[in-house]
Amino acid sequence: MAVYVDDMKAPYRGMIMCHMVADTEEELHAMADLIGIARRWYQGDHYDICLKRRALAVQYGAREITMRQLGCMVANKRATGSLGDPATAVALRRTLRAEASARRAGISEAAE
Repeated sequence: MAVYVDDMKAPYRGMIMCHMVADTEEELHAMADLIGIARRWYQGDHYDICLKRRALAVQYGAREITMRQLGCMVANKRATGSLGDPATAVALRRTLRAEASARRAGISEAAE
């Protein structure tokens, strides 16, 4: 089980924000409580947090990931119900995209 913070740097009201997700809601809310993020900022499956809070999360054990890894992990959760680890999620996303591309190619060839 783990909490993850991505490397997004989106400006918002004078702050720079990133995403924080976790394998379970309990872990996510526990980390939010630990780093001083109010529950009202919960967005259904993640928190947007400022870089100061990100540094605290990392200090308390959150794993740093890229935005791309996070996107793949979210897609993995939609497909399997679990975020999975970053490397596995990226590999699964590549496989799913390749399979979809092959299906589209097969459909295109059958239509000709």
